[in-house]
Amino acid sequence: MEKLKKIVVVDETKLNKFALEELKSYADEVEVYHDEPTEEEVKSRVEDAEAIIVSWRTEISEEIIDTAKNLNYIGMACSLFDNESANVAVNYAKQKNIKVTGIFDYGDPGVIEFVISEVIQLLHGFGKHQWKEQPVELSSRKFGIIGMGTTGKMLAEALEALGVEVYYYSRTRKKEVENKNVHYLKLNELLKTCEIISIHLPKNTEILKEKEFEQLGEEKILINTSLGFPFEENSFNNWLKLSNNYAIFDGDATNSLPSTFKKRSNVNISEKSAGWSQETQERLSLKVLENLKDFLNR
Repeated sequence: MEKLKKIVVVDETKLNKFALEELKSYADEVEVYHDEPTEEEVKSRVEDAEAIIVSWRTEISEEIIDTAKNLNYIGMACSLFDNESANVAVNYAKQKNIKVTGIFDYGDPGVIEFVISEVIQLLHGFGKHQWKEQPVELSSRKFGIIGMGTTGKMLAEALEALGVEVYYYSRTRKKEVENKNVHYLKLNELLKTCEIISIHLPKNTEILKEKEFEQLGEEKILINTSLGFPFEENSFNNWLKLSNNYAIFDGDATNSLPSTFKKRSNVNISEKSAGWSQETQERLSLKVLENLKDFLNR
């Protein structure tokens, strides 16, 4: 296996101690940072690196890539859904023959548990709020999923096991997930049909605007665990004013939630990331290492 001269872990990637120690066997020098750096700090850190590892929080722009004259590899310690939504200038990196990798399927189980837990608490009034005048059961609800990737599929399976009627919308229809309890609907029909909707989309994908919120209407619950803010702000604000509407955000989604919404009584906010756990960290760390090893063994 080829050995690098220098690897830089640019920010707080949440790699575990084993993975950080393992990196030392892949390079003569390893620098590790645990903060959220400024652009100038990133430039300084990467300028002589052959490989860098970065979280979703830090942008690796074209300008930063140009600063790193020896760079051959960028390992994203996060999902790489598509080049456009990535925090790394993937297309530019490829033009410069720099390999970019991302990881997948590492935090999904926690997201599923968060969504179901938060919804049940709201339906039954186990927490601060109760959706309707009397407690209602999840198994009697029509549940919509926007985005049928790995997380969406796992959520559909979990809900189906609980006897929930599940509907989904995806840019590409996934007929393999459909059965008597899981149904495809166009977005406008899903918004009208479902009482509870959970969004699982790539970072910063704006899916709901004025027309969609009008279709969604009142007496609904909207859940976002996607990175970024997938709603048009004014339309979301108007929707929150309608009768008995609630929105639920996990810690990662809350980071991009405009501050004007954070004090609303019908916006339930978790300070913790839905997808983060000890098991998540282990999966993330192993997948990042595997990608790097594959690159070195090329």
